[in-house]
Amino acid sequence: MRPRLPAWTGRLTWKAAAFITVMCCGLAALLGALVHVSVTHQTLNQAREKALTRLEEATRAYEAGDPLPPDTGIDPDGLPAQLRDLALSGRHGTVVSEHDGRPTMWAAAPAGRRAMAAEIDYSQGVSTITGLDRAIVGSSFLAISATLLVGVFAVTRVTRRLHQTASVARRISAGDLDARVNDPRTKAPSRPQDEVATVAGALDAMASTLQGKLQSEQRFTADVAHELRTPLTGLHAAAELLPPGRPTQLVQDRVRAMRMLTEDLLEISRLDAGSEQISLDVHRIGPLAERVARGPGAPTEVRIVRDACVETDRRRLERVLGNLIGNAHQHGREPVVLTVDGPVVTVRDHGEGFPEYLVEHGPQRFRTEPRAGGKGHGLGLTIAVGQAQAIGAELTFANAPDGGAVTTLKLPEVKETSEAP
Repeated sequence: MRPRLPAWTGRLTWKAAAFITVMCCGLAALLGALVHVSVTHQTLNQAREKALTRLEEATRAYEAGDPLPPDTGIDPDGLPAQLRDLALSGRHGTVVSEHDGRPTMWAAAPAGRRAMAAEIDYSQGVSTITGLDRAIVGSSFLAISATLLVGVFAVTRVTRRLHQTASVARRISAGDLDARVNDPRTKAPSRPQDEVATVAGALDAMASTLQGKLQSEQRFTADVAHELRTPLTGLHAAAELLPPGRPTQLVQDRVRAMRMLTEDLLEISRLDAGSEQISLDVHRIGPLAERVARGPGAPTEVRIVRDACVETDRRRLERVLGNLIGNAHQHGREPVVLTVDGPVVTVRDHGEGFPEYLVEHGPQRFRTEPRAGGKGHGLGLTIAVGQAQAIGAELTFANAPDGGAVTTLKLPEVKETSEAP
């Protein structure tokens, strides 16, 4: 199984730092090797020429019968065996070896049946190469460190802007359509724009377009609801004047449904516009839930596991619970159970459960399910979600393992006081 790397290794900053470090190390090693080879070759050539020159002087002195120059001789002690064999074969050669504890450049040539040799102290050349290698390593370390710091600083500036853009994108996805990146590079046409600025500008433009379309839809919904309100009021009054009978009852039921739909549309438009006024107070959740469950409609079982005090808007909380209970009776099957466990309120039915899209993405307005006979959840759950957000509660949807839809409302709990109603 492939080992899983830590999360920080996936960040762009660390990847860029690793890439810069590897590239700098590779470049420093390549340049250092080239300089090392070049200087070593030059130092060896100089020592070799010096040794061969001294060997040539010794050979002339030997042939003339004169005393041999210093550091030369016939078959001297310490002469490397491979160089001696080379000279006895009739050829010239040089080699570097240790002699008397120091590096020595040897040069040898044939002298009859023996070998004429000259030695040059090569300690200075070795010291030069060693010092050069240390200088290369030190300068490479400094250069890599400086390059890495500059590179990480530059990459961090880019990643910081990317994180800001991602943060704004998350705020937009959460519903904050006023969020903008406002990269200064997109505001001044004279300033050059990089790829991050282009992405930030595109995100701002998308958010502005999306906000404009949503606001236009909200205004349209509100305008339609307001325009429908007046004729529906007149239609409702006219329907009440019709003579009793089955046709009259059908007309009144349809007019009542149209009025409820219009009120729901107006409520949604107010929630979308954020114009709702919240009146928070401390309430006991148990009695409030029992009062909602006793409302008109099919009976709802109430279970109080643990009562608690919550800070909320009572009217809006009752609206949320009423919509959840009404949806459970309309689209699920009895028994419908409302459970209070501290600040958590659960409404469960025993029907077929919520469709998958609703559990994953939440309710969608007027969406219908073909497998449910074309029935949808209308606007009730959408209003419940909006009102829950308005009072600072969290509303989630799930399906019970043994069947049935489950909605869970989590409210902000407060310390119980004697003033709680």
